[in-house]
Amino acid sequence: MRHTSREGFSSTTPAHVTLKLMPELLSLRNKKVVRALERTFAAGCDRSEFRLVHYSLLGNHAHLIVEARDQHALGRGMMAIGSRLALAVNRVMGRTKGRVVADRYHARLLRTPREVRHALRYVLLNARKHAVATAKTARKVLEVVLDPASSARWFDGWKPVHGTVPSARAHASAHEDPPVARARTWLLRVGWRRHGLLDPAEVPG
Repeated sequence: MRHTSREGFSSTTPAHVTLKLMPELLSLRNKKVVRALERTFAAGCDRSEFRLVHYSLLGNHAHLIVEARDQHALGRGMMAIGSRLALAVNRVMGRTKGRVVADRYHARLLRTPREVRHALRYVLLNARKHAVATAKTARKVLEVVLDPASSARWFDGWKPVHGTVPSARAHASAHEDPPVARARTWLLRVGWRRHGLLDPAEVPG
């Protein structure tokens, strides 16, 4: 990825960030890696100028939705996230050190309610997109479940399924801190809902 200057923005604008990993590492969807990242994200998801609001972990990359005070806060926050991710992966792999993040992160600013909804749908349902493709190949019916390698369980914008709204409370112990921070920007708290809640059975394009 080219090291170009990043577009400036204000604290009212969330961003969709992608982090890629080095090859030959454990999958980020490995259960031990997921649990390690949940713990480390919980300890650092809410900083004074940077917040990790949502994430999804794929095999060799991660999608994040974040809020930052400005461009510099985004850079510092992503350095911290990258360091935490590297420490967690290396710890699970039994390594004391080793490069984990492959390149600079890619950030896309989300300036409208529709862009935010699209990003939430893409991030929180990304694993479902791949699972649906596999299910079609195997001619299986895919069960509608929340992705355990994401913050989907802590998301409060799902449409009810059979009268029940999916929630993290049924999957996490009461003493566990959530691995994500509460959104503060209007776009992530309220604005995106103008275009409808997310259906957990949706498949992002």
